[in-house]
Amino acid sequence: MQDISKSTEWSKLRQHQEEIGKLKMIDMFNADNNRFENFSLKFDDMLFDYSKNIITEETIRLLVDLANRANLKTKIEDMFSGKPINFTEGRAVLHTALRNKSDAPIKVDGQDIMLGIKTVKNHIKEFVEAVRSGNWKGVTNKPIKDVVNIGIGGSD
Repeated sequence: MQDISKSTEWSKLRQHQEEIGKLKMIDMFNADNNRFENFSLKFDDMLFDYSKNIITEETIRLLVDLANRANLKTKIEDMFSGKPINFTEGRAVLHTALRNKSDAPIKVDGQDIMLGIKTVKNHIKEFVEAVRSGNWKGVTNKPIKDVVNIGIGGSD
């Protein structure tokens, strides 16, 4: 895996950041009456407003160049196709499968993993309902009131 921070695209983005880092937000809005429209996206009822960030059209172009250099599109496709992109564990990341609410299959090594995921999610739901209702008892036979979760990674 190449170190993207050693790339020309990274250097150009760093240099650009130094150049625009001195800009003031008010000046950016005053210079562009369409800044909100130019630096926001709407998808259905979700609004992603990034107009209040110190960025320019050049910033976007440089970020796209960096994403292309990093082969981001291929990496996204690899994630959605179940390829083993979790290098520390040598397995698929499965983020998409965990959030899949449809009946669409998600395959890893040619096998649809959705039935197993739905089974585990149902078991988690049963456990949560038992804890919340007070039916799940601890070692003292008293209802569990507090849960401490110590997890690692973004999947936790």
